[in-house]
Amino acid sequence: MDPANPIKQDEPEEPRFLDFPHLPDDASRNGQPLLNKYSSTITKGHAFPGAQAMLYAAGVPDQEMLELGKTVKAAVQKQNMLAWQYNTIGVSDAITMGGEGMRFSLQSREIIADSIETVTCAQHHDACITIPGCDKNMPGCIMAMTRHNRPSIMIYGGSIAVGHSKLLRKPINIATCYEAAGAYIYNTLSQPDDGGDRSKTKDEIMDDIEHNACPGAGACGGMYTANTMATAIESMGLMLPGSSSNPATSPSKMRECAKAAEAIKRCMEKNIKPRDLLTKRSFENAMVVTMALGGSTNGVVHFLAMAATAGVALSLDDFQRVSDKIPFIANLAPSGKYFMADLYEIGGVPSVQKLLIAAGLLDGDIPTVTGKTLAQNVEAWPSLPQDQAIIHPLSSPIKSTGHLQILRGNLAPGGAVAKITGKEGTKFVGKARVFDKENQLDAALNAGQIQRGENLVLIVRYEGPKGGPGMPEQLKASAALMGAKLTNVALITDGRYSGASHGFIVGHVVPEAAVGGPIAVVRDGDVVTIDAEKNSLSMDVSQEEVQRRMMGWKAPKRTVTRGVLAKYAALVGDASHGALTDAF
Repeated sequence: MDPANPIKQDEPEEPRFLDFPHLPDDASRNGQPLLNKYSSTITKGHAFPGAQAMLYAAGVPDQEMLELGKTVKAAVQKQNMLAWQYNTIGVSDAITMGGEGMRFSLQSREIIADSIETVTCAQHHDACITIPGCDKNMPGCIMAMTRHNRPSIMIYGGSIAVGHSKLLRKPINIATCYEAAGAYIYNTLSQPDDGGDRSKTKDEIMDDIEHNACPGAGACGGMYTANTMATAIESMGLMLPGSSSNPATSPSKMRECAKAAEAIKRCMEKNIKPRDLLTKRSFENAMVVTMALGGSTNGVVHFLAMAATAGVALSLDDFQRVSDKIPFIANLAPSGKYFMADLYEIGGVPSVQKLLIAAGLLDGDIPTVTGKTLAQNVEAWPSLPQDQAIIHPLSSPIKSTGHLQILRGNLAPGGAVAKITGKEGTKFVGKARVFDKENQLDAALNAGQIQRGENLVLIVRYEGPKGGPGMPEQLKASAALMGAKLTNVALITDGRYSGASHGFIVGHVVPEAAVGGPIAVVRDGDVVTIDAEKNSLSMDVSQEEVQRRMMGWKAPKRTVTRGVLAKYAALVGDASHGALTDAF
């Protein structure tokens, strides 16, 4: 609608949807029309290696999540209760990463919460067991449980097994795909100089990685967002002990599913409900485990959303407070060597919880879905072996404080979230290079336009919850930079980063560019400082100059005006408050 034209005000705005790249309508091969007009975008060449790796995994004749559901259903029926199995949606971040489909990822959290709340309440269900398997699916489930507040348990679908590359002669995973893509573009992808074969081309290496990064069912295996959320929710008491580290295809995962029926019956008998468990103390536990294990920045936006839904006061300041006191002790990917499958072999998450409880860092007295306290749940669990190398002793951590830092300044007055493990230092100063969408940065990387040399701060804006729309993750760009070994580069965005992202990265900038945040008026060449020691994010531009630039700023035309993304953009709040759509 045109506010300047009264006649036009009652006319609907032109419907606009996302424009997905695709083959021409008349595309054909050997006289036959091509039917893969849209999927060819991610299946041809090596522009979307993570998507191809996950599609190879999806091709395995396995319906792992449905089988877990059937096991739970049978176990519930053995408890003389009626079990009703149904599905909600799920968006694969690995398949959508780097493309327009990623804009649908975060908003799927709200759809999941809405759909579970709808079915549970509409059909008068007495209890709820959810089995999510990806990052935003888990907070979506917890938010739904909190809304309907009926006895509930979450079962994590479990992590994927570690892949292996014969050509690189090392373990690989989904993040390897994206980092290899950067090395591919900058011609640094080659076989290791370890005395073995070095004759394979970079295309052969990419093919090998894409075929072997994801060997089967399960969520991404590092301490990425899925495992961040799972370990946190187990530490909050809403999952059975060991759920977050039991591998997807392991017998222990099936045994857990069978035990869930007895546990949900106990919750019903004792009237243990989600809001009884979702307290400030349990959210404190979630933050502690996330800092200790090196979890994802996405945990911040999801914990904030879960807490707001539960009516628990939680803010960015709480994350910084916990980060200041909790050491980073886990040698887990993306910044470390090991994976959740490796942690499972030495005791899993309960053994880590046992360590943190004994040290007084984790609250073992919170109630859980077992009817026992967290400390009682892990009491009989084995302690971590003395000779293991995955979890550092608290006396010699990887970093003495947490890796997640909350930054504020004239570039992010409403806050931003940085992942800084210390390996890249704690301060970065460089000249801004601005991109108004992630695809602009991807194009610059593909053309080799981001060069080594002077420090650069790459700023990707108009990718926030409203501006994206959808606050897409930007693993494709961040991983490509790591793969290309562009250590002179830092990244800032009002969008998100994947849990697999690492390096000097700052996301969740508030206010976002689309609503007139200062990030909207950063210019190429402005000097930007990221300082994790002072928790500041600033540009070397005076307040007067920022205001002058804002006078000339004009909000961009909305890219989407109808459909689910338009509805999301209209309703969603800022990232510093969880990017909720129901906080009216």
